[in-house]
Amino acid sequence: MAARRPQQQNTSSTTPTFADLGVPETLTRVLATTGVARPFPIQTATLPDAIAGRDVLGRGRTGSGKTYAFVLAVLTRLAATPAPRRAGRPRALILAPTRELASQIDSVMAPLARALSLRTMTVFGGVAANPQIKGLRAGVDVVVACPGRLADHVDAGHAHLDAVEITVLDEADHMADLGFLPTVRRLLDQTPRGGQRLLFSATLDAGVDVLVRRFLTDPVTHSVDSTLSPVTAMTHHVLHVLADDRFAVLVDLVATPGRSVVFTRTKRGAKTLTRRLVAAGVKTVELHGNLAQGARARNLQAFSDGEVQTLVATDIAARGIHIDDVALVVHADPPAEHKAYLHRSGRTARAGAAGTVVTLMTDQQASEVRELTRKAGIRVTTTRLRPGDALLREIAPGERTLVARPVTESVEPAREPRSNRGGRRGGRSAGSSRAGSSRAGSVQAGSVQAGSSRTNAAQPGAGRSRGAQGGTARSQGAQVGSSRSQAAQAGSARSQGAQTGAGRQGTRSQAARSGSAPTGGARTGAAAFSARARPGGRRRQS
Repeated sequence: MAARRPQQQNTSSTTPTFADLGVPETLTRVLATTGVARPFPIQTATLPDAIAGRDVLGRGRTGSGKTYAFVLAVLTRLAATPAPRRAGRPRALILAPTRELASQIDSVMAPLARALSLRTMTVFGGVAANPQIKGLRAGVDVVVACPGRLADHVDAGHAHLDAVEITVLDEADHMADLGFLPTVRRLLDQTPRGGQRLLFSATLDAGVDVLVRRFLTDPVTHSVDSTLSPVTAMTHHVLHVLADDRFAVLVDLVATPGRSVVFTRTKRGAKTLTRRLVAAGVKTVELHGNLAQGARARNLQAFSDGEVQTLVATDIAARGIHIDDVALVVHADPPAEHKAYLHRSGRTARAGAAGTVVTLMTDQQASEVRELTRKAGIRVTTTRLRPGDALLREIAPGERTLVARPVTESVEPAREPRSNRGGRRGGRSAGSSRAGSSRAGSVQAGSVQAGSSRTNAAQPGAGRSRGAQGGTARSQGAQVGSSRSQAAQAGSARSQGAQTGAGRQGTRSQAARSGSAPTGGARTGAAAFSARARPGGRRRQS
């Protein structure tokens, strides 16, 4: 039978303590050690009902404090009714749309759970499944999971949801956007019908409403700051720039001491822009779906710890990722729709802090950006400017600092070509380009170093017809112990060294000379940050 429609509750304007809301003293002490002294409005509104065992629908914009709202409720409920752990049967389940959000929820919850002798673990893809299987078999109280990998464990019999007492759906609208709802429904169908359900979302779109009607019983709804609620501590700027000036303006903005998050529309755009910023001397890492989970975690940690000051990301970082003290958000590529703008912008001005949001706009993007800000319901200051404008220092104050070389690599090292590894059996050729030393992200002084500033294949005599300088059996053009010339990584558009094995005696390889063409990392021209950054372009998955 369909559940009754949610009833709206009035939220008190007073701010009680966590203890007043029913949070046990053990947890309040842990909260105090982390600097969390007073609850935010969404916590004040939802905790009493959630701790009392009611189904709750919590609606609030990103950064409103929803994580602590459901984490404290779940742990308080579990501690009130202790039960032995059972292999593969968690007592509480928290579903999140992304790996980063799942990890962040667990990092918030873990110290609180330890204080209550409760055990938590994360379950998501992109990492080995066996440690997760062992953890489930050992018994766990709370599982924080992404739907896909958890469904795999359930199907394989490693996890069972028939003992789940409390289920939480965090960022439910984002799960709907990512197409997870069929899997979410299948998982919820396997939890006990009488279990408690807490659903938190920034918006109540059609997909989320289906979940509410199907799985929540007589829920109480608390709305604290809708998606369109203005954030008074957030300032919005649109900088109208020439296409050729975009990169120089961006460098001026993010070369300041504070943390900055820069958004692109595509994964390729994020990778390209990261390399260009590193080449320009800005300590930068990237975050997007093409990175392995280990690289994503390391880059996010480096940004969180302050080792790097700038994070370039796709919309994978627009929801649920909380990093303290992000002073500036830059939309290097304007997002495709207004909800994405609001969620991206929500990485700054969190928990009452101030923040600045900048959108870089070219002539071709003007109408798109105007429509975007109108639908977002925000007031912006639009300024046409060029690099060096005094307004840039007002928007992002502080001394500009550029480093000669990156401190932290933003991506994993490239694998050495197989033919290079094989070439070593016969001895490394003097003309080898040492591709193993080339690392994506090791951009210095505007060139990607591939172990040498020029391909040594261009040495005199490299055109001998036998081409067997490194013990190789046949000549493959300019390949001397390497499967392909690495000259293109040294700044050349194309290696011309393929003539060495054509039987032309004494012909010099025309492989790339160092500096013959600037790398993409050093360009400050009109190249787009994203392959499809133009208005109306297809949006790629992040």
